[in-house]
Amino acid sequence: MTQPRTVIVTGASSGLGFALTKAFLERGDNVIGNARSQARLDQAAARLGHPRHLLGVAGDIAQADTARRLIAAAVDTFGGVDILINNAGIFIPKPFTDYTEADVDTLVGTNLKGFFYPAQAAARVMAEQGHGHIIAITASIALQPDTRVPALLPVLVKGGLNQAVKGLALELAASGVQVNAVAPGIIDTPLHSGNVEGLGALSPSGRTGSPQDVVDAVLYLTDSRFVSGVILPVDGGSTAGTWH
Repeated sequence: MTQPRTVIVTGASSGLGFALTKAFLERGDNVIGNARSQARLDQAAARLGHPRHLLGVAGDIAQADTARRLIAAAVDTFGGVDILINNAGIFIPKPFTDYTEADVDTLVGTNLKGFFYPAQAAARVMAEQGHGHIIAITASIALQPDTRVPALLPVLVKGGLNQAVKGLALELAASGVQVNAVAPGIIDTPLHSGNVEGLGALSPSGRTGSPQDVVDAVLYLTDSRFVSGVILPVDGGSTAGTWH
């Protein structure tokens, strides 16, 4: 029987984070879920049937202290950290000249700091353990920008994260820690609520993906023993080349 692993999921209360939390719990793993508010974590736990292997830690993931509390909760409660899923993120598409200072601060806080601080805290524990997986949820549009979706800020930050994943994979390889990213295209989650049907045209497959498509990619990477530094698009072929 496979030994249960301890998994941290940021943005765990809805969308992809909720789907990932559910998937790991169904495998018998322990999950530390993060969201901004305890109320949202409690609602998610209720939807999941209040599993005893789920622990919610509320806080702004852009704050280093939140990352430290997540890692401490995992170590103190379950004895370590095997997997970190940096899922929390926001997407602000608009013409470049329309971005505001608030947009920059919000996106850099959640998407950049929300990766950096948890990954840094987890890397310290994982390197000492001699194993671990760090997974970043980025965006396929950062691999291949699209004129139909002006989104310079997400491309800037998520594109940087894609490269950071490669650099961190090299830096941590000797410690036994694997670092990868999943780069979703348009996925049917609350992030795209009310406009999913029209967004299917952004993929050559003509449809949007499901949260399970992303879950499957993450599970593949966290089950792997010899895959690191990979950016795995889950986008129906959108980044395969020019098609429209």
